[in-house]
Amino acid sequence: MAVVIGVLVTIVLVFFVRRLVTDVPHVLDGTVPDDDLAEKYVAHPWLAYGHMVPGVVYLLGAPLQLSHRFRSRHYTLHRRLGRVLLGCALLSGALSVVLGIVFAWGGGAETTATLVFGSWFVACLVLAFLAIRGGHVAQHRRWMVRAFAVGVGVATIRIWVGVFTGIELGLLGMQDRTMPLRATFGVAFWLGLTMHVAFAEWWLRRTPALDG
Repeated sequence: MAVVIGVLVTIVLVFFVRRLVTDVPHVLDGTVPDDDLAEKYVAHPWLAYGHMVPGVVYLLGAPLQLSHRFRSRHYTLHRRLGRVLLGCALLSGALSVVLGIVFAWGGGAETTATLVFGSWFVACLVLAFLAIRGGHVAQHRRWMVRAFAVGVGVATIRIWVGVFTGIELGLLGMQDRTMPLRATFGVAFWLGLTMHVAFAEWWLRRTPALDG
């Protein structure tokens, strides 16, 4: 499980760095990129990076927070780091919903997926916070697992985008395309995030005593 999480977080980091390399020169120079997807990020840099930067911080810290060894050895740090990551995650999640409305490159499918799973992500975080405030540690951890599953699902979205791109380039002969069709981009959101939500519930059912 740790290896899979590490791979998924790495995928997110790679695409984040790619966005920086692509977007920052245009933002600084005031130019418009040729890619219409990149154009949306450049047109709304504060909104886009207000979502991505805290999201990356959350994804880097969350695996540590979910580690039993880290919690047991560094409980005070766990609590302090948890407050920081909760703030980052809430900001990133809230802005993801806004982004899904303001510029959904994948159209209605992306917008609805972002609204559904972004809201679920924020709800899980709020319920996790309320649970720990009430002293319900096991419930807190379960809600945090659900939230992290959605957060790291961004990587699986990119995997599905790659699959659809490969199909279009290889089987459909769309050599002039650098990104998948907008419809499949939205479908990738639904597939990736649904898989993660379902897997989280399956894993939690198989782990009834999440008290460690």
